[in-house]
Amino acid sequence: MRQHDENFLTLKSSPVIVLCNCTEHQGVGVPPGKKPRKCKCKFKGKAFKPTCVPMSDLVQIVMHREELEVLRLCDLNNLTQTEAGSRMGVSRGTVQRILSGARKKVATALSKGQALVFK
Repeated sequence: MRQHDENFLTLKSSPVIVLCNCTEHQGVGVPPGKKPRKCKCKFKGKAFKPTCVPMSDLVQIVMHREELEVLRLCDLNNLTQTEAGSRMGVSRGTVQRILSGARKKVATALSKGQALVFK
């Protein structure tokens, strides 16, 4: 097992574990890193917002590429969550969690006149 001394920070005299991408790092109580997702959406840096309202006056809701991809696959392409998960390389449960959050963000932005910003 590799030593990851650079992955420990000291804040107020207590060590804090910073997760790394190393597959050999298996610390006790350390959750696994985020699984890479396959996304085809290229909306990074774009936004949808109400017309005639400057972006600086709007509440901005951040929507990540994976959330937009799940919406596209499940709602636009009518794939099941299992099919969407296999295309993205994640489990059905992960798709369900991402889809639920993405739908809530879209509904909030549309009903409250807020901006959706894609990161």
